Amino acid sequence: MAEKKALLLDVTLCIGCNSCQAGCKTENHLDAQEEKYLSLTAYTALSEYNGKFVRRLCQHCEVPTCVSVCPVGALEKTAAGPVTYDGEKCIGCRYCLQACPFRVPRYEWKSTRPRIQKCNFCVSRQSKGLQTACAEACPTGATKFGDRDALLLEAQKRIAAEPGKYVNRIYGQEDVGGTSMLYISPLPFEQLGFDVKLGDTPMPLLTHNAMEKIPSVVSVGAVMLAGVWWITNRRHEVQVHEAGQNAGPAAKNQELK
Repeated sequence: MAEKKALLLDVTLCIGCNSCQAGCKTENHLDAQEEKYLSLTAYTALSEYNGKFVRRLCQHCEVPTCVSVCPVGALEKTAAGPVTYDGEKCIGCRYCLQACPFRVPRYEWKSTRPRIQKCNFCVSRQSKGLQTACAEACPTGATKFGDRDALLLEAQKRIAAEPGKYVNRIYGQEDVGGTSMLYISPLPFEQLGFDVKLGDTPMPLLTHNAMEKIPSVVSVGAVMLAGVWWITNRRHEVQVHEAGQNAGPAAKNQELK
Protein backbone atom coordinates (compact mmCIF):
# COMPACT_ATOMS: atom_id res chain seq x y z
CA MET A 1 0.00 0.00 0.00
CA ALA A 2 1.40 3.40 -1.01
CA GLU A 3 2.36 5.81 1.72
CA LYS A 4 0.19 8.87 1.90
CA LYS A 5 2.30 11.94 1.34
CA ALA A 6 1.75 15.34 2.86
CA LEU A 7 3.30 18.74 3.47
CA LEU A 8 4.01 20.10 6.93
CA LEU A 9 3.67 23.89 6.79
CA ASP A 10 5.20 25.59 9.83
CA VAL A 11 3.96 29.19 9.96
CA THR A 12 6.68 30.11 12.48
CA LEU A 13 9.39 29.37 9.90
CA CYS A 14 7.91 31.13 6.88
CA ILE A 15 9.70 34.39 6.03
CA GLY A 16 7.48 35.36 3.09
CA CYS A 17 10.25 35.00 0.49
CA ASN A 18 7.81 33.43 -2.02
CA SER A 19 10.36 30.82 -3.13
CA CYS A 20 7.59 28.23 -2.88
CA GLN A 21 5.52 30.03 -5.51
CA ALA A 22 8.53 30.58 -7.74
CA GLY A 23 9.43 26.89 -7.58
CA CYS A 24 5.83 25.92 -8.32
CA LYS A 25 5.64 28.26 -11.31
CA THR A 26 8.89 26.92 -12.73
CA GLU A 27 7.76 23.31 -12.31
CA ASN A 28 4.38 23.94 -13.95
CA HIS A 29 5.62 26.36 -16.66
CA LEU A 30 3.49 29.23 -15.39
CA ASP A 31 3.92 33.00 -15.68
CA ALA A 32 6.87 33.85 -13.45
CA GLN A 33 5.38 37.09 -12.12
CA GLU A 34 4.84 37.08 -8.35
CA GLU A 35 1.18 36.83 -7.36
CA LYS A 36 -0.50 37.42 -4.02
CA TYR A 37 -3.61 35.32 -4.62
CA LEU A 38 -4.46 31.95 -6.12
CA SER A 39 -5.13 32.25 -9.83
CA LEU A 40 -4.91 30.40 -13.14
CA THR A 41 -1.16 31.00 -13.04
CA ALA A 42 -0.56 30.73 -9.28
CA TYR A 43 -1.25 27.35 -7.71
CA THR A 44 0.06 28.55 -4.37
CA ALA A 45 0.18 32.02 -2.84
CA LEU A 46 1.19 33.68 0.39
CA SER A 47 -1.24 35.66 2.51
CA GLU A 48 -0.13 37.82 5.43
CA TYR A 49 -2.08 37.93 8.69
CA ASN A 50 -0.89 39.68 11.84
CA GLY A 51 2.68 39.69 10.59
CA LYS A 52 2.65 35.97 9.72
CA PHE A 53 2.75 34.41 6.27
CA VAL A 54 0.38 31.58 5.36
CA ARG A 55 0.50 29.50 2.20
CA ARG A 56 -2.72 28.89 0.26
CA LEU A 57 -3.01 25.94 -2.10
CA CYS A 58 -5.17 22.89 -2.77
CA GLN A 59 -5.46 20.96 0.49
CA HIS A 60 -5.69 17.56 -1.25
CA CYS A 61 -8.31 16.33 1.18
CA GLU A 62 -8.31 12.72 2.34
CA VAL A 63 -11.95 12.46 1.23
CA PRO A 64 -12.21 15.28 -1.33
CA THR A 65 -15.59 16.86 -1.96
CA CYS A 66 -14.54 17.97 -5.45
CA VAL A 67 -13.98 14.33 -6.45
CA SER A 68 -17.35 13.26 -5.04
CA VAL A 69 -19.31 15.87 -7.01
CA CYS A 70 -17.49 15.51 -10.36
CA PRO A 71 -19.94 13.68 -12.68
CA VAL A 72 -17.32 12.54 -15.20
CA GLY A 73 -14.37 11.51 -13.04
CA ALA A 74 -12.16 14.41 -14.13
CA LEU A 75 -10.94 14.72 -10.53
CA GLU A 76 -9.43 11.73 -8.77
CA LYS A 77 -7.86 11.05 -5.38
CA THR A 78 -4.71 8.97 -5.73
CA ALA A 79 -3.47 6.50 -3.12
CA ALA A 80 -0.35 8.61 -2.50
CA GLY A 81 -2.38 11.71 -1.67
CA PRO A 82 -2.63 14.04 -4.69
CA VAL A 83 -6.04 15.01 -6.04
CA THR A 84 -5.40 14.98 -9.78
CA TYR A 85 -7.35 16.62 -12.60
CA ASP A 86 -7.91 15.40 -16.18
CA GLY A 87 -8.85 18.31 -18.43
CA GLU A 88 -9.78 15.95 -21.27
CA LYS A 89 -12.63 14.53 -19.19
CA CYS A 90 -13.84 17.84 -17.76
CA ILE A 91 -17.19 19.09 -19.09
CA GLY A 92 -16.97 22.50 -17.41
CA CYS A 93 -19.85 21.96 -14.97
CA ARG A 94 -17.89 23.79 -12.23
CA TYR A 95 -19.42 21.67 -9.46
CA CYS A 96 -15.95 21.40 -7.93
CA LEU A 97 -15.77 25.18 -7.54
CA GLN A 98 -18.97 25.18 -5.53
CA ALA A 99 -18.08 22.08 -3.52
CA CYS A 100 -14.53 22.88 -2.41
CA PRO A 101 -14.63 23.91 1.28
CA PHE A 102 -11.37 25.82 0.80
CA ARG A 103 -12.45 27.65 -2.38
CA VAL A 104 -9.32 26.63 -4.26
CA PRO A 105 -10.06 25.67 -7.91
CA ARG A 106 -9.83 28.41 -10.52
CA TYR A 107 -11.78 28.26 -13.80
CA GLU A 108 -10.67 29.43 -17.24
CA TRP A 109 -13.72 31.62 -17.88
CA LYS A 110 -12.29 33.27 -20.99
CA SER A 111 -11.16 30.09 -22.73
CA THR A 112 -13.12 28.39 -25.52
CA ARG A 113 -12.11 25.07 -23.95
CA PRO A 114 -12.12 26.00 -20.29
CA ARG A 115 -10.40 23.88 -17.66
CA ILE A 116 -9.85 23.92 -13.92
CA GLN A 117 -6.47 25.03 -12.59
CA LYS A 118 -5.12 24.11 -9.17
CA CYS A 119 -2.12 22.58 -7.41
CA ASN A 120 -1.64 18.92 -8.37
CA PHE A 121 0.74 18.20 -5.46
CA CYS A 122 3.55 17.64 -7.97
CA VAL A 123 2.16 14.22 -8.79
CA SER A 124 4.68 13.70 -11.60
CA ARG A 125 7.59 14.48 -9.28
CA GLN A 126 6.20 12.19 -6.63
CA SER A 127 5.99 9.35 -9.16
CA LYS A 128 9.77 9.73 -9.62
CA GLY A 129 10.45 9.68 -5.89
CA LEU A 130 11.03 13.44 -5.70
CA GLN A 131 9.63 15.92 -3.22
CA THR A 132 7.33 18.72 -4.32
CA ALA A 133 8.85 21.72 -6.06
CA CYS A 134 7.68 24.09 -3.33
CA ALA A 135 9.28 22.02 -0.56
CA GLU A 136 12.51 21.78 -2.51
CA ALA A 137 12.57 25.55 -3.03
CA CYS A 138 11.82 26.53 0.59
CA PRO A 139 15.03 27.89 2.19
CA THR A 140 13.88 27.74 5.83
CA GLY A 141 12.13 24.38 6.15
CA ALA A 142 8.74 26.06 6.52
CA THR A 143 7.45 23.56 3.96
CA LYS A 144 8.45 19.94 4.53
CA PHE A 145 7.44 17.01 2.32
CA GLY A 146 7.09 13.45 3.57
CA ASP A 147 4.91 10.61 4.80
CA ARG A 148 1.71 11.99 6.33
CA ASP A 149 1.84 9.90 9.49
CA ALA A 150 5.50 10.79 10.05
CA LEU A 151 4.81 14.48 9.55
CA LEU A 152 1.93 14.35 12.01
CA LEU A 153 4.29 12.86 14.61
CA GLU A 154 6.86 15.55 13.89
CA ALA A 155 4.24 18.28 14.21
CA GLN A 156 3.11 16.86 17.55
CA LYS A 157 6.73 16.75 18.78
CA ARG A 158 7.34 20.36 17.79
CA ILE A 159 4.23 21.51 19.61
CA ALA A 160 5.06 19.45 22.71
CA ALA A 161 8.66 20.68 22.77
CA GLU A 162 7.72 24.36 22.55
CA PRO A 163 4.15 24.80 23.84
CA GLY A 164 4.69 28.52 24.19
CA LYS A 165 5.61 28.84 20.55
CA TYR A 166 2.73 26.90 18.96
CA VAL A 167 -1.02 26.65 19.49
CA ASN A 168 -2.00 23.12 20.40
CA ARG A 169 -3.57 22.17 17.10
CA ILE A 170 -2.54 20.72 13.74
CA TYR A 171 -4.80 22.19 11.10
CA GLY A 172 -5.60 19.55 8.52
CA GLN A 173 -5.15 16.57 10.81
CA GLU A 174 -8.89 16.00 11.14
CA ASP A 175 -10.52 19.00 9.45
CA VAL A 176 -13.08 17.82 6.86
CA GLY A 177 -11.79 14.31 7.45
CA GLY A 178 -8.13 15.27 7.12
CA THR A 179 -6.01 16.88 4.42
CA SER A 180 -2.56 16.43 2.91
CA MET A 181 -1.61 19.95 3.99
CA LEU A 182 -0.78 20.06 7.71
CA TYR A 183 -0.28 23.42 9.40
CA ILE A 184 1.20 24.37 12.76
CA SER A 185 1.06 27.96 13.93
CA PRO A 186 2.00 30.41 16.71
CA LEU A 187 -1.46 32.02 16.47
CA PRO A 188 -4.99 30.61 16.61
CA PHE A 189 -5.85 29.53 13.10
CA GLU A 190 -8.92 31.77 12.88
CA GLN A 191 -6.51 34.73 13.18
CA LEU A 192 -4.71 33.49 10.07
CA GLY A 193 -7.74 33.31 7.82
CA PHE A 194 -8.47 29.62 8.29
CA ASP A 195 -12.03 28.35 8.49
CA VAL A 196 -12.06 26.56 11.84
CA LYS A 197 -15.76 25.62 11.71
CA LEU A 198 -15.67 23.07 8.91
CA GLY A 199 -15.85 20.16 11.34
CA ASP A 200 -14.07 16.80 11.19
CA THR A 201 -16.58 14.90 9.04
CA PRO A 202 -15.70 14.56 5.35
CA MET A 203 -18.21 16.65 3.41
CA PRO A 204 -19.05 13.86 0.93
CA LEU A 205 -20.35 11.83 3.88
CA LEU A 206 -22.62 14.69 4.89
CA THR A 207 -23.89 14.83 1.31
CA HIS A 208 -24.40 11.06 1.24
CA ASN A 209 -26.40 11.15 4.48
CA ALA A 210 -28.64 13.85 3.04
CA MET A 211 -29.03 12.03 -0.27
CA GLU A 212 -30.12 8.82 1.51
CA LYS A 213 -33.31 10.62 2.50
CA ILE A 214 -34.15 11.57 -1.08
CA PRO A 215 -35.72 8.26 -2.29
CA SER A 216 -38.52 8.39 0.27
CA VAL A 217 -39.11 12.07 -0.46
CA VAL A 218 -39.16 11.37 -4.19
CA SER A 219 -41.57 8.46 -3.71
CA VAL A 220 -44.00 10.57 -1.73
CA GLY A 221 -43.64 13.39 -4.24
CA ALA A 222 -44.25 11.01 -7.15
CA VAL A 223 -47.44 9.70 -5.54
CA MET A 224 -48.68 13.23 -4.93
CA LEU A 225 -47.91 14.30 -8.50
CA ALA A 226 -49.65 11.20 -9.84
CA GLY A 227 -52.69 12.07 -7.74
CA VAL A 228 -52.73 15.64 -9.01
CA TRP A 229 -52.45 14.37 -12.61
CA TRP A 230 -55.32 11.90 -12.11
CA ILE A 231 -57.57 14.54 -10.59
CA THR A 232 -56.78 17.06 -13.33
CA ASN A 233 -57.22 14.50 -16.10
CA ARG A 234 -60.47 13.22 -14.56
CA ARG A 235 -61.88 16.76 -14.41
CA HIS A 236 -61.07 17.21 -18.08
CA GLU A 237 -62.82 13.95 -19.00
CA VAL A 238 -65.92 14.96 -17.02
CA GLN A 239 -65.99 18.38 -18.70
CA VAL A 240 -65.79 16.79 -22.16
CA HIS A 241 -68.53 14.32 -21.29
CA GLU A 242 -70.83 17.03 -19.90
CA ALA A 243 -70.20 19.27 -22.91
CA GLY A 244 -71.21 16.44 -25.21
CA GLN A 245 -74.45 15.80 -23.34
CA ASN A 246 -75.37 19.49 -23.25
CA ALA A 247 -74.74 20.01 -26.94
CA GLY A 248 -78.24 18.67 -27.83
CA PRO A 249 -79.46 16.68 -30.86
CA ALA A 250 -78.71 19.52 -33.32
CA ALA A 251 -75.05 19.54 -32.45
CA LYS A 252 -74.90 15.78 -32.67
CA ASN A 253 -76.56 15.82 -36.10
CA GLN A 254 -74.07 18.43 -37.23
CA GLU A 255 -71.25 16.15 -36.12
CA LEU A 256 -72.73 13.29 -38.20
CA LYS A 257 -72.61 15.42 -41.35
